[in-house]
Order: sequence, then structure tokens, then C-alpha cells
Amino acid sequence: MPTHTILVLGNPAGRHFALLDRLPGDVHVVAGETEEAFSEVVSDAQVVVIAGDHGALLRSLWPRLKQLQWVHSMWAGLESVLFPELVASPVVLTNGRGVFARSLSEFALAGMLHFAKNLSRMKAQQANARWEAFEVEELHGRTLGIAGYGSIGRCTAERARAFGMRILALRRHPEKCADDPLVDRAYAPQQLNDLLAASDYILAAAPLTPETRGLIGEAAFAVMKPNAVLINLGRGPVVVEAQLVSALRERRIRGAVLDVFDEEPLPAGHPFWSLDNVLLSPHTADHTATWLNEAVEMFLENYRRFAAGEPLLNVTNKQAGY
Repeated sequence: MPTHTILVLGNPAGRHFALLDRLPGDVHVVAGETEEAFSEVVSDAQVVVIAGDHGALLRSLWPRLKQLQWVHSMWAGLESVLFPELVASPVVLTNGRGVFARSLSEFALAGMLHFAKNLSRMKAQQANARWEAFEVEELHGRTLGIAGYGSIGRCTAERARAFGMRILALRRHPEKCADDPLVDRAYAPQQLNDLLAASDYILAAAPLTPETRGLIGEAAFAVMKPNAVLINLGRGPVVVEAQLVSALRERRIRGAVLDVFDEEPLPAGHPFWSLDNVLLSPHTADHTATWLNEAVEMFLENYRRFAAGEPLLNVTNKQAGY
């Protein structure tokens, strides 16, 4: 008899799943993307791994997951995973929070440098063989406001500090920043506009919850500096997309660096494609050569803890949504 049965809700052909061979030999792993793939084992499963957009599949399997103890999402976002029955249950939910923070924070710095050094103008002049000197800026002395001071936010703060930037952090419990050497000032959620008004660069790295949906909209753009650059690496709907487009078109803010969107892939004809003050990534800012392997490694460490009866990493607050 297997020690544990693990259901992996993802493409069985994914090369990164070869790492699951490191699990003990008495662990039974079944991977698939349909209910039928799990029909013979679903009632035996103690663990479910979600590797992709398979929240609906989890919910359809839920009534038959009688022995389920733990669900792990390989990604950080939980909005597509949570449903009332899971939230109300004693099943533990963990996620991949922090796994991709390093690469995302590097992209945040790349976006800031893109605007500070006016790299788009450099490339345009190079393409036209035009030698025309112009001023650039330093990040040193600029202020970075971070809306959502979690793993991505703190990792970005570490790198921004190396450039001599000032760091402002918005978090639900600002008192937790009291001893944080990276943060110059922490703000509570109701002080968002104060943080925005003081920031040259703004990183949106908040999870998508009822409280953060539409967090940055018209009122936020109204208080931002004209030279402000918005960087969204969290979830698309945290920013009101149509209002961001207006602010960019009207040059009420300097620009935006975007890795996430309301609709993905971004539709043809969307204004973001043609706006010259947008740096756009097709949600690949963390897609390094090893990103999926790293996500599986995170699960393997947590499974080791689960099997040993040790506390799991990244236990989420299901009620709060992150």
C-alpha cells in the first residue's frame, strides 16, 4: 500500500514533473488534466498539487476527495483555486509564494532602468543611426513605493536599496515593518494615496483579493507624480486597466511596466500594444530556464515536511485569499 497518494493537476508530459521521481518509492503519483484521469485514485488521495489553471478541476473532484489533507498550488496566486468548500474545510492550502521573487524583482529593476535611462530612445536612435545626446536619470535618491510588501516586494526592495533608493511599503499590518532595515516608511492600506503621492516608481505586487481588486484606479492616478512609473507584477485586475490607459495616453504619469493583464494573452488591438510609454512582458518576467523546476522543488521540500510531520512552508490564509 502506498504511504500517500498524490494527485497532480497538470500536464503529465511536463518535463519538470520528472523531479517527482525523487519522492519515496511508496508514494503513488497520478498526473492529469481531466476528472477521468483520477477516477480510480481520487478517493485515496491525501495530497493535491495544482500545476496550472486547474481550480475548476479541483472543485469538480472535491466531493470525492474524502481523505484530502493538503492542497499545494505551484503558483502564488490563489484566486482561481479558492472556492467556499475548500475555504471552510480543514484542508491545508500552501502555495509557491517566493519561488519566483528573485527573477520578478530583477524585472522590476529592469523596468525602472528602462525609464530612468530612456532605453527606448537609445534603441530608436540606434535604429536610425542618429547621434543625439540627451539626459538620463539615476535611480539613486528616487523613491520606490511598494503596494503589497510580500516576497516580491521585499526582494525588489533589497535590490532597489543597492541603487540607493528610498523604500515605502504598503501592507495590511505596517507594524511588521518596524524592524525592517529596508523600509523607510510603512503605510496601512487606507494610506495608499499618501504612498503613491510620494513615489517616483510604484510596484504593484499585491495578491488579487476582494480588497485589492481595482486598488489602483482613477483616484490613485490623480495623486501620482507626473513622472511616476507604475510596475504591475502581481495580478492584472489590481490595476483598473482602462483608467491606466487613459492616464498613459494623457501623460498624467510617465509610464508603466506590465507583466500581468486583465485578459491574457493580451488581445490584438489593445492600447497597450501601441503606447510608447509602456514596457510590456507577455507574463514571462519570471520564466527563467529553471522556473518550473524551482516550483516543483518547493513542493518536494514541503512534501518532505508533510511526511515528517513538520510545519509546512507557505501555509496560506484561505479566508484572506493569500
